[in-house]
Amino acid sequence: MKIGRSKAYSFFIKSGLIGILLILLIPCITYSGEFRVTPIRLDFDRGAKSGVITVINEGEDKLHVQMKAFEWTQDAEGKDQYVETHDIIFFPRMMTLEKKEEKILRAGIKIPATTKEKTYRLFIEEIPGPRKVEGVNVAIAIRFGVPIFVKPFKEDAKGVIEKIELSKGVLNVHVKNAGNVHLIIHSVNIKGKSVKEEETFSKELSGWYLLSNVSRIYTTPIPGESCKNIAKLEIEIKTNRFNFNGKLDVVQAMCLP
Repeated sequence: MKIGRSKAYSFFIKSGLIGILLILLIPCITYSGEFRVTPIRLDFDRGAKSGVITVINEGEDKLHVQMKAFEWTQDAEGKDQYVETHDIIFFPRMMTLEKKEEKILRAGIKIPATTKEKTYRLFIEEIPGPRKVEGVNVAIAIRFGVPIFVKPFKEDAKGVIEKIELSKGVLNVHVKNAGNVHLIIHSVNIKGKSVKEEETFSKELSGWYLLSNVSRIYTTPIPGESCKNIAKLEIEIKTNRFNFNGKLDVVQAMCLP
């Protein structure tokens, strides 16, 4: 994956893989260099407890990066949480890459597999160098977190829709990863149908990683006129492993403010 400048900045805001370093408050913004990492994730099991990541400087300037490892969990609302960890061994901890140069980052796990998948991120973050510029500036350094998954002894992938609620025209879909490995929620597809089975409402919500034993609520408003014509809501959750479904019978009181 290539990371750099305003497109990368926008991408990381949307995907949650951002790290922004504000050096000074500004009237002017300068973007740091461009780099690419491959692969963009590592999977460890009993047969593979280490791996390599290639960091490629695709910019025109010298690039300085540093690495830090974090245990990756999610809270009760499904939001990502990070705590620095020593479970991941990696080398080097810092590297300098000349223009168009690429270097190898080696990483491994020093804890054994358990009954539940362990999840980490190895962050690769640019260290902005000194800049000779006039006026006050802000430097935005790109930070990319490579997901690391340590597989359990036996994988048990399972996803459920715990609850579907429609109140005051707002739909809440409670989705839980009930298995012991992560799911990637590709999309939450919502369809509203009339008593004649005609589709009167359609919405697709984007997803994200959902770690083991974590729940997340997907929310969307349903406009008044559309809501009044819905007799049934059908929900389809599409993941990287399987799809699962749920439905809700709708009464008009659910649409009233």
